[in-house]
Amino acid sequence: MPVTGQRVVRRALGRRLTRLRTASGMSRRDVVDARLGISEPTLHRIETGKVPVTGANVRALCWLYGADQGITDALADLALGTSQQEWWDASPVIPEWFKLYVGLEASAARMFGYDGEVVPGELQTPEYARAIFGAEQPADGAEQPADSELGERHIKLRMQRQKTLFARNPPIHLVTVLGEGALTRPVGGEQVMKGQIEHLRRLSREDTVDIRVLPFSVGAHAAMAGAFRILEFDDPDDPDVVYLESHVGALYLEEQFEVDEYRRIFDLIGKDSVPVGEFR
Repeated sequence: MPVTGQRVVRRALGRRLTRLRTASGMSRRDVVDARLGISEPTLHRIETGKVPVTGANVRALCWLYGADQGITDALADLALGTSQQEWWDASPVIPEWFKLYVGLEASAARMFGYDGEVVPGELQTPEYARAIFGAEQPADGAEQPADSELGERHIKLRMQRQKTLFARNPPIHLVTVLGEGALTRPVGGEQVMKGQIEHLRRLSREDTVDIRVLPFSVGAHAAMAGAFRILEFDDPDDPDVVYLESHVGALYLEEQFEVDEYRRIFDLIGKDSVPVGEFR
């Protein structure tokens, strides 16, 4: 089974508890009035997957909602995973807002992504990643040793993330569409880009990996608003997510109409793209 991480477990448990509360006809205020020792803000954080949850609190909530013993035991067992850390949870290098994404990526069954400017982290070579990190540093002098060390830590973690993703059993099904600019901009120089493109071609030979290129000749296309990823899950209690990233944070879209719209956009650009092995 793929790894999940505490944030994904919290998310799944929170949704299950929310459904039980809703089915019982109780509001969050009603739960507080039942004097279980759970405040309304704490209940909100539990239901939205923001905090670890004790088995005792899960059993108390299940009792209040009238859940049967089988469901109660299953959710109490699930609560154990809300405190279990994976490698990304303990890393000070990974921003808090990105840790949720790494956990979702590690448990997704399928991932569909578009990026017009850069090869995404899960597909980068170490040399390409090093060039990307270097471009993000201040240009007011030589790189400081501390910056260099931090950069190598980032690269090491990125490679570890790749290993986690591609060594899974069962494997993730990955479809990525890259804009032509992502393969023609000389990030790190000619040799680095040559190695990066060969790496993409090697990966695309895997049965579960499809890497495609959207040529400039297509002109205007449906994804010109920017990069995105769609993560799909086999567990019905873990809804599909659209992930949008900025320099300072990320947005997670879960409403069905939002996910459907991004699927529509991805289908459109997919029709105009070509396999990376055929791109010249």
